[in-house]
Amino acid sequence: MFDYEFIKKIMFNFQPETAHNIAECGLRVLPYCRFLNNYMIKNNFEDNEILTQTIFGKKFYNPIGLGAGFDKNATMVKSMMAMGFGYTEIGTMTPKPQDGNPKPRLFRYPQQESIQNGMGFNNKGAYEVIQNLKKVYPYAIPIGASIGKNKITPENMALEDYKTLIKGFKDLADYLVVNISSPNTPNLRDLQNEEFIKAVFGIAKEITNTPILLKIAPDMSSEVAIELCQTAIDSGADGIIATNTTQDYSLLQDTPQFQEVGEFGGISGKVLSDKSYEIFADIAKELYGKTTLISVGGISDAKDIYRRIKAGASLVQILSAFIFQGPAMCKNLNQELIQLLKADGYTHISQAIGSDFR
Repeated sequence: MFDYEFIKKIMFNFQPETAHNIAECGLRVLPYCRFLNNYMIKNNFEDNEILTQTIFGKKFYNPIGLGAGFDKNATMVKSMMAMGFGYTEIGTMTPKPQDGNPKPRLFRYPQQESIQNGMGFNNKGAYEVIQNLKKVYPYAIPIGASIGKNKITPENMALEDYKTLIKGFKDLADYLVVNISSPNTPNLRDLQNEEFIKAVFGIAKEITNTPILLKIAPDMSSEVAIELCQTAIDSGADGIIATNTTQDYSLLQDTPQFQEVGEFGGISGKVLSDKSYEIFADIAKELYGKTTLISVGGISDAKDIYRRIKAGASLVQILSAFIFQGPAMCKNLNQELIQLLKADGYTHISQAIGSDFR
C-alpha cells in the first residue's frame, strides 16, 4: 500500500530523535484510522498455529516482539498488531519523569543497520504511563513493561524505585522486566550484582504474581552472566532477557561517523548480532528448561531468529531492524521462520526451541 523505502528516505533526512517523534505521532493516530489499521493488521500480522505459544499464561501469536525503548510511554500499543508484532514491551519507565541525557543522543548507521543510543531513560514517569496503560490493558497481544531507576536516585535507594514501579505496573502488564543493564544511566549496571538481584526479586515476589524477568547486558563474561541469571531464577525470576545494548565500541570503530560521534551510550542493531547471540547461547546452555528465555540484540533476519530459537529462546525482540526494514518486517520474518521450521520437519515452534541441546 506504500513504499517504506521511500518513506525511510524522507524520515532519514531528519535527526533520528525527530524522526522517532514523527513516527510516534503517526502510530498514535493509526488505530483511529480503522480501515488503514485493519488493512495493515491483515497484511502484517502473522497468525499461524505453527508459531502460536502460551507463555506466562498468555497467548503469543508469533514470537517476534518489539523491544523496550521504542514505546517508552505506552502511547503506541494499539498500533503494534498493525506493525506485525506478536507482543510489545513498553518503557523503560522510571518513578519520576525525566528528560534523559543531553541531545543529540541518538545516531543512525544505515550501512551497518545499527543505532547508537544514549537516551538515558527519557520518559513521562510512572504516573502518566500508568494512565496510558489503563486505556489499553489488557490488549489483544501481550504487553511487557520494562522498569528502571531514576538517574537522581542514589544506588543505595535504587531498590525503592523498583519497588514503587512493581507496585504501579503489576496489574497493567503481562510481565515486568527489571532493567539494570542500560548503559545510559550512570552506575545502573553496578546493580548487576547478586545482592541487588536477590533483593529486587525477593520484593517483587512478595508484591505480585505477575511474571517478572531480568534483562542483562552483553558486556560481561559468560560466567558472570550465568551466575547472575541463576541468582535471579533462584530468587524467583520468571525469565531472562539477553541482551541489552553494548558498550563494545569496537563494533563501529571503523565507521567514519563513529569517529565523529565518539564513545558513549549503547550500540544496537546488526553489528551486535553475533555478540548478543554468543552470550545468549552460553546462558541457555546452563538455563534452558529452567526458565523462559528471550533473546534480543542485533536480530534482523529469520535465520538469526531461528538460531536463537534452537539455542533456547521461546521469544525474540527486535527494535533497530524495525527502523531500517519497516512495517512489513515481522510478516516477512515470520513467514521465513515458518519455512525454516518446516524444512527441518517441525510442525510447531516448540519442537525447535532448545533443539541444539537435544
